[in-house]
Amino acid sequence: MMRWLIRAMALTLLLLVAVAVGRHLLAPVPPAPPVPLPPLTGTIDLIELDKSERRLTVYRDGEALRSYEVALGPEPEGHKRRQGDGRTPEGEYRIDRRNPQSAFHLSLGIDYPRPQDRARAAEAGVSPGGDIFFHGQPNLLPHIERRAGDWTEGCIALTNAEIEELWRVTPIGTRVVIRP
Repeated sequence: MMRWLIRAMALTLLLLVAVAVGRHLLAPVPPAPPVPLPPLTGTIDLIELDKSERRLTVYRDGEALRSYEVALGPEPEGHKRRQGDGRTPEGEYRIDRRNPQSAFHLSLGIDYPRPQDRARAAEAGVSPGGDIFFHGQPNLLPHIERRAGDWTEGCIALTNAEIEELWRVTPIGTRVVIRP
């Protein structure tokens, strides 16, 4: 009887060890932390924004160097027609100003409205709007990493760390292509 009890206890202990080891081996492995990207250096010559994908990609000599997820305005579909429509313009532009005192961390302005944008707005009897920027998060919300959803008034928002990186490598005159 004693041998049977010792065997039962040994089998129970062995079963418990096997279950513990099995749980350990079958437990989901947490993903590895992301590998930090090397900092961008030099300058870029193209910023390309795909509005439908909410994806901004920067290039140098035709090579994509980095992509960022962005937020747009509340009405992102279609070309900007007038001030206050919540849209981001579409087409080809240039970086024409840098604002280190922006209300949105840092900002890089584009040369919207172009003459054709002004003419189209004049025909409709409205203002084309202006002040379209790539910018960071609102300075009034210093503790957020990324404000959720589309929330700008037609600008293109990145995280503060992303706009800092973009700021460092983007000279005045950089070509900007904004696709639908």
